[in-house]
Amino acid sequence: MRLNLFTDYCLRTLMYLGSHEGVARRSEIAQAYAISDNHLMKVVHWLASAGYVATMRGRGGGIRLSRAPASILIGDLVRRSESGSYLVECFEPGNVGCIISPVCQLKPVLHEAQEAMLAVLDRYSLADVLGDRQGLRSILIPVFSTE
Repeated sequence: MRLNLFTDYCLRTLMYLGSHEGVARRSEIAQAYAISDNHLMKVVHWLASAGYVATMRGRGGGIRLSRAPASILIGDLVRRSESGSYLVECFEPGNVGCIISPVCQLKPVLHEAQEAMLAVLDRYSLADVLGDRQGLRSILIPVFSTE
């Protein structure tokens, strides 16, 4: 199973913000991870509309977590950000393209595997995956720091 790039960027953005002190700029996050600022703009917009981050405009503005890292569940974020992605074609509602669907025993096995992965992710919060925040900061912050 593979998470889509959007979900990966969501998780990385939250990890950056969880290890960052204060407000961060989107360009800092993009530079730290060497990812497209344009793509990150869409990620941050989605994270804000989903209630994971707060954005502030103007001088001194930027992005910060909107709630405590312990209250951000990884499973919840993955479910929400992957909502339009399907593990296999036959998981799509209304898709009847597979000729073996009436007798297929693979679909329930894949569904069980997907649910097991999400059950594991449900046991972890952002706080759990941040681990050594100082160590994370030391890797990410020097990339762009002008302080």
